[in-house]
Amino acid sequence: MVESLQQAKALVIDANHNARMLIVAHLRELGVGTVRAVTRSREARLALEATSYDIVVCDNDFGEDEESGQALLDELRREQVLPQSTVFIMVTTDASYAAVAGAAEAALDVYLLKPYTLASFSERLQQARHRKQVLRPIFEAMAAEDYERACTLCLQRFAQRGEYFLSAARIGAELLLRQKRNAEARELYEAIIAARTVPWAKLGVARAEYAAGQLQQARQTLELLVGEMPDYADGWDVLGRVQMDEGHLDEALRTYQQALTLTPGCLLRAQRAGTLAFYAGHRAEATRLLEGAAASGLRSRLFDYFSLVLLALIHFDEGETKKLRQLLETFDHLLFQHPDSPRLTRQRWAVQALLALRENRLGEAQEQAQRLARALEQPDADLEVGVLVIALWRRVQDAGGPLGEAEAVVQRLALRYCVNKASTEVLVAMAEGDRTVAELLRGAHDRVFEIAEQALTLSLRGRPEQAVHLLAEQGESTRNAKLIDMAMSVLRRHAAKIGQRQALEDLVRDLQARWVLPISGSLARAKAGKALAVPATTRGPAVENTIV
Repeated sequence: MVESLQQAKALVIDANHNARMLIVAHLRELGVGTVRAVTRSREARLALEATSYDIVVCDNDFGEDEESGQALLDELRREQVLPQSTVFIMVTTDASYAAVAGAAEAALDVYLLKPYTLASFSERLQQARHRKQVLRPIFEAMAAEDYERACTLCLQRFAQRGEYFLSAARIGAELLLRQKRNAEARELYEAIIAARTVPWAKLGVARAEYAAGQLQQARQTLELLVGEMPDYADGWDVLGRVQMDEGHLDEALRTYQQALTLTPGCLLRAQRAGTLAFYAGHRAEATRLLEGAAASGLRSRLFDYFSLVLLALIHFDEGETKKLRQLLETFDHLLFQHPDSPRLTRQRWAVQALLALRENRLGEAQEQAQRLARALEQPDADLEVGVLVIALWRRVQDAGGPLGEAEAVVQRLALRYCVNKASTEVLVAMAEGDRTVAELLRGAHDRVFEIAEQALTLSLRGRPEQAVHLLAEQGESTRNAKLIDMAMSVLRRHAAKIGQRQALEDLVRDLQARWVLPISGSLARAKAGKALAVPATTRGPAVENTIV
């Protein structure tokens, strides 16, 4: 083992000096070549974002002011910061069943109860590294982004009940969801439950239902799950996404607050709850959560800069000019680091406009508002741009600065971004009581669904080609991702009945390439380009990564 560990890198995370030094000594005695130690979970997050480690040894308890090691692990796994090949060892004094079960659900490799011996530490580490070695072909395929092969290897190991077949099945189900093979993912999760009942598999069934658009079924599955396991934070997390997609902002807020109560140091959940508190009009709660997230995680890749824009809106409404200047300086610094980020540039325009309004420079504020409106014409403009346009324009108009064609701009962005009830209600929330804007938004939502229903009726009556033409024409006109994706779905389902199939498919593919933004994990995007805090994607479930 000494030879196999000479090239390994290890990170030790423990607030207690003596315990930290003991673990470092153990690792070095076992032959680990590079060992680094940190004392706080936030330092660990930054270290893991910057460097890949082969072994992580983490204490579970960092005190009341820090998130637990369990919460840190959940967040790192969920946001794909921690490679599958990394061995994660949790060290704790908590021997309760709840703690052990919770750790198992996070795909933990080793759970060590204090006090422990060097021999037990070495044995458990060897076992974990053996598991990584057995599953190595799967991890290598994933690292090469050959997800089809990785999935096949997982399914083969599960079918053959090979060594670590449940671990392989869990990875395979995640890959099926990533590839939009939702029915297959659900079948696999149900097969896992049949083999051995585990909460993460029940959650997987709900996630597959959610990804397939079966919101009512997903909600029922999740409500049963959190009823059985009220301490299962991930269950509350996904339930909040479903409630958000249903347009129930206050209900989703309560759910995310429950998840945050279980993991008070979780940066992502703090931002999600803070953002929903803003949408729901609970500004004091939004301020508390978003300022806390900024104070603890601004340097982290998991921090979403949209949280700062929401704080800017709050500071503007409260007349906090000094805080607005500080936020503008923050965005200047961020843009110096990421000068080519369109998203950061647009966010800075919004903050600059708010400061200009507060300092009675109405013309400058109007100019920035117009800039944001023009950005709506860009293919990379997402729901966040629409949110900023509505929030900023309402404040410019309240300050006495009329904006030409405001109604027409709102109508265009509404037809583009009202892909479901969630995105519609978020935009309505940003209108903050403006009935005219709210009516335009909800009217656009109804129009989009009328078009979808017309196409569905045509398809059911044996006229799928006409349905595809309708969806493609309206999708091109509105740039609405729901209609464009629906056109491709109808086209593929009824390919044999469509005469000009290839020409239509080329047309719809072109529309998708131009106006349908891809969904990816938040850390798959660049730091300055991700969107966690609003349902910023314009396709599929509106709150997949933040999600909201």
